[in-house]
Order: sequence, then structure tokens, then C-alpha cells
Amino acid sequence: MRFMILVKASAQSEAGEMPDDALIARMIDYHDELARAGVLLDASGLKPTRDGWRIRYGSGTPRVIDGPFTESKELVAGYTLIEVRSREEALEWTRRFPNPGGDGAEVDIEVRPLFVPEDFGDSPALQRWHAEQRGGAA
Repeated sequence: MRFMILVKASAQSEAGEMPDDALIARMIDYHDELARAGVLLDASGLKPTRDGWRIRYGSGTPRVIDGPFTESKELVAGYTLIEVRSREEALEWTRRFPNPGGDGAEVDIEVRPLFVPEDFGDSPALQRWHAEQRGGAA
């Protein structure tokens, strides 16, 4: 089972401020521990939204909207992607995640399971995707 740990953005992360050395060290230690356990798939911080964009869909041609996205309250500043045997194992790992805001800061991280292809049922598109993954045609 794959889970994504989402670190919520803060005013500091949106301003491009880097965490202090102590927090960076705790994050590196945590991710090293995940890697040694064989459950870490990927992890990274995200640059502030001023460096990104959104694509807005609706009627007509999709529109590009450049950041920053000050109107959003639920921005993501970083992520960790893990693969574990169960929800319980994911919960144990995330309980150990260092506080991204530093000691004592009130911060949320969000953890969500990823879909697997089988979650979408047995559709022709899924069958074609499986065939392509195996290197053949459907």
C-alpha cells in the first residue's frame, strides 16, 4: 500500500524561508530511517506557489494561472511517499514524522492512500494500460 504524507504550507514556506538546521537534520534522519526500512519511495519539499501555476478547466480552453495562490488556505509545502504493508504501518511511521513547523508549532500533516489501478475496475482503458506496462499491445 502506498501513502502520501502531505506537509501543509505555512507563511514561512510560502515566503521561501528554509527550515532551521535542527529541523532539517530531524527530517533527514527520519527519511534515512524510512529508506533503511525499505519503505521510502520519494520525498521532497515544494518551492513556494509564486514559482508554480495552476491550470483552470471549465468551458473552453484550459487557462494558465500563475502563482502565488494567496487565496488558498490548503497549500502543500512538501511530501513523502511511502510503501508499506498496511494502514497501521503507515500510521506508525507518520506518528514519528518530525513536526514540520518546529518543536511546539501547531501544524497538520495529511496522510492519504494512493489509488491502485484495480480501484478503477476492469475497464478497456485499464486493460490497455496493463498491456502497455508489460510492453505489449492490448
